[in-house]
Amino acid sequence: MDELNTAAALWWAVIASGIYHGINPGMGWPLAVSAALMDRSRRSLYKALAALAAGHLLAMAAILLPFSMLFFLVEWQGIIQTAAASLIIALGAYLLITRRHPRFLARVPPSRLMLWSFLVAMAHGAGLMIVPIYLGICDTVQTEAGHAAADRLMTGSLSIAVVVALAHTLAMALSGGAFALGVYHWFGLKFLSRSWFNLDAVWALSLILVGVLSLVFFH
Repeated sequence: MDELNTAAALWWAVIASGIYHGINPGMGWPLAVSAALMDRSRRSLYKALAALAAGHLLAMAAILLPFSMLFFLVEWQGIIQTAAASLIIALGAYLLITRRHPRFLARVPPSRLMLWSFLVAMAHGAGLMIVPIYLGICDTVQTEAGHAAADRLMTGSLSIAVVVALAHTLAMALSGGAFALGVYHWFGLKFLSRSWFNLDAVWALSLILVGVLSLVFFH
């Protein structure tokens, strides 16, 4: 029962992190609003949100899939989890100290929202944030990992990685889309300019917190 509760909590963490990424303006939903207002078309809003979600999903997959291929190395499992947590903490500390956004993101034209979303998710460590959660889910599902065949274990890890990426991205798209629709239909850009919230510091601290918690609880 405890293991079942842990697995459920980890899956809720996947969804919660997706919602957190979605409501963060830095992940792009204001760009979807801007595209719809410029084109005067709600269809442009949905197209932009779809592009942002696709780019985010690609970023999640680019981070999670390599870990899924490594997870069959059961004897190195603790080292892999420690390395992932340490990387997240280091990135969080770097982002907390260095508040400047990478300049290359400003050079991506607005017409390439999928590419922009992929790059911004990679640059801000959005994929890394869910790596410890993913590894924890693998632990709860594969309790007999040490006795499983390597190919079966890797296939199971890959499937979990795909589902985690999809669930996370869906939560991100729905939460960010809700904000975008609200601003587009009811509040307008004046509301956005008056109530803009900057989550850069919170984002960096969240990465550090996730890394520390993974070191404490996932070993």
